Amino acid sequence: MKKEDNNKRFPLYYQVKHFEDARTYVMCQNQAMKALGFTEHGLAHVGIVGERSRYILETLGDDDHTVDLALTAAYLHDIGNIVNRSEHSQSGALMAFHLLNDLNVPAPDIAQIICAIGNHDEGNGVPVSRISAALILADKSDVRRSRVQQENKNQFDIHDRVNFSATDSEMKINKDHSGIKLKLHIDTRYGEIGEYFEIFMDRMLLCKRAANYLGLKFHLIINETSLM
Repeated sequence: MKKEDNNKRFPLYYQVKHFEDARTYVMCQNQAMKALGFTEHGLAHVGIVGERSRYILETLGDDDHTVDLALTAAYLHDIGNIVNRSEHSQSGALMAFHLLNDLNVPAPDIAQIICAIGNHDEGNGVPVSRISAALILADKSDVRRSRVQQENKNQFDIHDRVNFSATDSEMKINKDHSGIKLKLHIDTRYGEIGEYFEIFMDRMLLCKRAANYLGLKFHLIINETSLM
């Protein structure tokens, strides 16, 4: 699809994406995450989360306006990391409110976006809307080698090892729209499958709840073995 067509279909997303203040927060929060030793949370991550959110909702038949709000939530969902990693979903929702309010976005749209952002983290998030459910699934499924920001393999922590070991990641809704699967290939030379569950179990359980909200069953497949 041509870029100008997307501009027309998803006007808020493209307005926010090209809003310099929003872009600054996205980039600066990732700088903070890198300094703290976390994996990548910047433009690449929010881009993948946006595309997966869009894929989920479009596949399930949601309208362009709903997808537009989901794309916007995906772009802004991690900006609270600039304040602190702890409770970043709540601080991010408040920051997003001010950004969107400055752009004169209607209150009903702001409400849906900040609700999704405030509920995307596995610590206390709950799928309370279709947008929030799609955001959860898209965010928690972004496991990939290129997320690792630590250059020295000898200093990898468990999050680095798990992401570095993930050589392929795919999220797919089946043809009859009854299930959604996260299919991963993990190179066990760099990380064990058990380590994935050690750090991602809460995230996968939240994905299961998000999928259920959308009327789907969640399936996790690692190295061709179904584990959930």
